[in-house]
Amino acid sequence: MAIRPILEVPDPRLREISRPVELFDESLKTLVADMFETMYEAPGIGLAAIQVGEPLRVLVIDLQEPETEDGEPVRNPLIFINPEIVEHSDRDVPYNEGCLSVPDQYAEVDRPDRIKARWKDLGGKSHEQEIEGLLATCLQHEMDHLNGVLFIDHLSRLKRDMILKKIAKARKEQPKKAA
Repeated sequence: MAIRPILEVPDPRLREISRPVELFDESLKTLVADMFETMYEAPGIGLAAIQVGEPLRVLVIDLQEPETEDGEPVRNPLIFINPEIVEHSDRDVPYNEGCLSVPDQYAEVDRPDRIKARWKDLGGKSHEQEIEGLLATCLQHEMDHLNGVLFIDHLSRLKRDMILKKIAKARKEQPKKAA
């Protein structure tokens, strides 16, 4: 397992449409293991393969809820390969979203509160399930990545531009790394 660099805006690779997984082999298992290690280290609750430079329809999620008595999160790693939403509710709910590819920025995004999703697991077995709450929000957010969409694309142009300016300013203020 390895921690991989996470692509950040404005990297053009984040706008690529990811291709379906066709081979459920060792390289896919390695990618998924690396994605979990990268996501936990970041730390985050979801990561799409394109965020680590792999344009494949693979995403990992772990809401890490609830915490144990000693304050440690309970790990519940979920893998979604070639996911698709087959139904969604008509009711949208707001959620204050953030993204590892849009560092330290958060904004409220409206998404359907319930979805029915279909995907394959690491062994290539198909699954279909109704999902709600934070998991539904997170799955929709990560699936957007597979289509080259970031959560800031759901915002008004003004809000999106403000976030991008904040990121650019923060990068300019970071101390230069020694070569």
